[in-house]
Amino acid sequence: QVQLVESGGGLAQAGGSLRLSCEVSGSITSISGMGWYRQAPGKQRELVAIISSGGYANYKSSVEGRFTISRDHSKNTVYLQMNNLEPEDTAVYFCHARHVVTPGNSSGMAYWGTGTLVTVSS
Repeated sequence: QVQLVESGGGLAQAGGSLRLSCEVSGSITSISGMGWYRQAPGKQRELVAIISSGGYANYKSSVEGRFTISRDHSKNTVYLQMNNLEPEDTAVYFCHARHVVTPGNSSGMAYWGTGTLVTVSS
C-alpha cells in the first residue's frame, strides 16, 4: 500500500524558514514527477513547486527564489525548503506523486498526502 507521509509543517514568523518532507512509503518501483501544492482557507488548491524524476524544477512565481524543491530517489522523498516566509504562504501543504509504479500496479497512479499545516505570522 502506497502512502505519502508529510512532515515539517508548523508555525513560523515572517522571514523565517521551514522545511517540509514527504516520504512515499510502500513497495515502489518508480516515481515520476513529485510536487507540493497548497490550499489556503477559502481558496482553491494551487501548485507550489514540482520536480521531475530528472531533477528539473518549476515554481509558482510568488515563491520562486524563496522556496526550493528537491528529492532523494534513494529515500523516495521530496523536500520543500521554504525561506523568507510570508503570511501569504499560510496554507495546508500537500505532497503529490504523479505516477507511482508498484509491483502490483505496473500502469502506475497518482497519490496525494494528507497535508501539513504551515502558518506564518506577521
